[in-house]
Amino acid sequence: MKLVLLSAALLLSMEDNLNAANYEARTATDDGIGIVLLRDQATDTSVSVLVNMGNIAYKMLVKGKDVFWSPYSKLSEFRDKPTLLGNPFLAPWANRLDQHAFYANGAKYNLNPDLKNYRPDGNNQPIHGLLTYSNQWKLIGIGADEKSAWVTSRIEFFRQPKLMAQFPFAHTIDMTYRLANGVLEVETEITNLSFEAMPLVIGYHPYFRLHDAPRDDWNVTLPVKQHVVLNSKLTPTGEMKPNPYKDPHNLKGSQLDDVFTGLVRDSAGRAEFSVQGKQQKLSVLYGPKYNVAVVYAPPGRDFICFEPMTGITNSMNLAHEGKYKDLQSIPPGGVWKESFWIKPSGF
Repeated sequence: MKLVLLSAALLLSMEDNLNAANYEARTATDDGIGIVLLRDQATDTSVSVLVNMGNIAYKMLVKGKDVFWSPYSKLSEFRDKPTLLGNPFLAPWANRLDQHAFYANGAKYNLNPDLKNYRPDGNNQPIHGLLTYSNQWKLIGIGADEKSAWVTSRIEFFRQPKLMAQFPFAHTIDMTYRLANGVLEVETEITNLSFEAMPLVIGYHPYFRLHDAPRDDWNVTLPVKQHVVLNSKLTPTGEMKPNPYKDPHNLKGSQLDDVFTGLVRDSAGRAEFSVQGKQQKLSVLYGPKYNVAVVYAPPGRDFICFEPMTGITNSMNLAHEGKYKDLQSIPPGGVWKESFWIKPSGF
């Protein structure tokens, strides 16, 4: 708390300089709730982050239009009845496990449902990890200069007994939101404090929307080669098939709830997924270590999710079965870092 107050005081003393430099980062309130606000005045873009509830970026206004989707009109509604919206973080496992247990380094770790800190899906499969709405994030850095505005928060997973009981790998996570030239970078840095390798199965589940065309007129670009075959419970079978979708893929009469690998990348190693309306376009660029994409666009809903993932659904258990060869891990004392970028255009 002292660090948050110090950061706010520092920002107030620098307010004129930050405004003159185009970029601004400051603590603020929304609906009476404390947040962090990042602004890029040149592109008329702002990002609102709720640090102490999942460290979620829940709003990204571009010329007054929110490119994130939310079912709520007020932040207090989200606080009182949390649901997935904005840019949720999924860890220490993203998407589903096929049982209330996972394998790591040859050992089986059983989850404890009595702790009530994870939730099952409709098929009683643990889903989306332990941190989606966590209040354990702490602000550790906030600022702006002539290039960007940013905020960094940290969760010390290893200090939480109920978290460690479910996933006994001591680690910290630093997340930085950085706004520059109208583009939001989401950087994640994880430090493994354990004496064993830590399996890495994290991801994000951002919800996006366009405003200049109805959902059925949206066209989607999917830069992928392989389509992961799922069973009736939406967990992978271990089989891969060629990507069945052509670019652009129109959403009319279509739904997506698919897992992809074999991402096609540019010279910088980034894979660009996008949704296009009449003029508005939203691109999500995956850094090299995000090697899996989940894309979710249910029928009758005005959002689409481009989800950067470090592994396919249930990858820890599939790797143990010998059905998945690309499970990432962090060595003892090692650090993993990667970003993805949210790029609006045509607004």
